[in-house]
Amino acid sequence: MGMNAYIFPGQGAQFSGMGLDLYENSPLAQELFEKANEILGFHITDIMFEGSAEDLKQTKVTQPAIFLHSVILAKTLGDSFKPDMVAGHSLGEFSALVTAGALTFEDGLRLVSQRAQAMQKACEIQPSTMAAVLGLDDDIVEKICATTDGVVVAANYNCPGQLVISGEIDAINTACEALKEEGARRALVLPVGGAFHSPMMEPAREELAAAIENTTFSKPNCPIYQNVTASAITDENEIKENLISQLTAPVRWTQSVQQMINDGATHFIEVGPGKVLQGLVRKINREAQTASATLEA
Repeated sequence: MGMNAYIFPGQGAQFSGMGLDLYENSPLAQELFEKANEILGFHITDIMFEGSAEDLKQTKVTQPAIFLHSVILAKTLGDSFKPDMVAGHSLGEFSALVTAGALTFEDGLRLVSQRAQAMQKACEIQPSTMAAVLGLDDDIVEKICATTDGVVVAANYNCPGQLVISGEIDAINTACEALKEEGARRALVLPVGGAFHSPMMEPAREELAAAIENTTFSKPNCPIYQNVTASAITDENEIKENLISQLTAPVRWTQSVQQMINDGATHFIEVGPGKVLQGLVRKINREAQTASATLEA
C-alpha cells in the first residue's frame, strides 16, 4: 500500500478564474471565500475570479489567492483528503500546515497576508532579484554564489539541474555570467519583486516572526516536510521556528521530495492551481505517481 503525499504550490501558479468552480459548486467553499474577503478587508474573490494577470500579480493578492485556492480545495475534498504527509513550496508551506490541522484557516490566512505585505516592504527597501539556473549541479552553483561579491545565494532547489538563486541585482548579474561560463544551459533573471529566500528578506523575517510567535499552532495530523529542513516535522515549536527561518533560508524542494519518497511516499497529489510541483516531482524521481486534486474526487 503506497503512501499519499499532498503537495501545495507557491507563488507563480495563480491564474484568472482560479477558485471560481469551487465557489460555484460548494457551499462550504463559498462560505470560506466570503470569510476570506472579510478577514482580508477587500474582495479577493473578485480579483481571483475575474481579475487580470496584472491584478493577480500584486504580492498582497498573489499569496493569499494561491493559499485560498489550495486550502479551500482541500477542505471541499472532505473525507477523500487523507494525507500521510504534506509539504508546500515556499508560500505553499502555509497551505500545507492549515490542511494538516497545525493552523486554523483564519490564522493561516492572516499570516499569509502579513507575510505578503512584509515581503513587499522588504523588496522596496533595496532592489534585489532572483534568477533561474538550468543544467548545472547544485554544488557548482553554490560554489559560484560563494565566490561572487555581494549577496547571492541558492534560494530554491527545485529539482536536479534547476536551482533558483537570489540576491542583490549586481551580484545576480555577475553570478549569471559566471554560471554561463561554467556551462549552465540558462541563467535567467526572473520577473519577481525581489530576493526571496535570501538574507535580503531579513526585515520581512523579523516582522513575520512576531506574527508567528503570537499565533497558536497545534500538532499536525501528519508529518510536514518543511522547506528549511527537508525532513518530517510534527512538533509545533519546531514548525514555528522553521516557518520563521523560511523567508531567509532556501526552499529545499528536491531534498524534501527525496526524503518523502525515502519515507514511503508513492503518490504525490498537488492541491491548488497549476501543475508545477508535479513536474518537479517527476524530474526528482520518475517512479513517483503524480496527480492534481479535483473537486469531483
